[in-house]
Amino acid sequence: MHIAIAGNIGSGKTTLTRLLSKNFKWEPNYEDADTNPYLSSFYEDMQRWSFNLQIFFLNSRFRQIVKIREQGKTVIQDRTIYEDAYIFAANLHEMNLMSTRDYKNYLDLFELMASLIKPPDLLIYLRASIPTLVNNIQKRGRKYEESIRLDYLSSLNEKYEQWIENYSNGKLLIFNVDNLDFENNHDDLADVIAKVDTEIHGLFE
Repeated sequence: MHIAIAGNIGSGKTTLTRLLSKNFKWEPNYEDADTNPYLSSFYEDMQRWSFNLQIFFLNSRFRQIVKIREQGKTVIQDRTIYEDAYIFAANLHEMNLMSTRDYKNYLDLFELMASLIKPPDLLIYLRASIPTLVNNIQKRGRKYEESIRLDYLSSLNEKYEQWIENYSNGKLLIFNVDNLDFENNHDDLADVIAKVDTEIHGLFE
């Protein structure tokens, strides 16, 4: 079984991936952010490095999904390949930070990859306001994230809401993390676990 967590930068995907994998004994697959050779350069000059960054993430995510299906285990994934295309690449193109030529090239590659894989059995979406995202980003203190622009985060949020509103690839569970602290509040985490458990059981009905 393949469970995936979607959400904007700073929404808590990695934290929830870790907590759910521990609770359900699932194998976690984390986003390859810390070893991404383009990330720091991207936040310094988005227009120059947008295509390189997105290709790196697309390749990394595709490899993860192939491995997930080959393993035959229950895996929980931090961010999906669909977010790379429908949220991040699309947003960069709309903000004129990725050329139309590069964007079309990127989409051609994504569509080929998407035709070869299956969507997650359950998608968990973490909805968060800009103040929550900014607070979480500041708390974790990654130096390369210090220059993230508010208009960039806001545009991403709009893209996420559009995508989730039309999502039809499988089961979907939404949590508003403005009102949750699943890392420090046991009751909040227990509530999330209970709702995820209910959805997982529904997959086998």
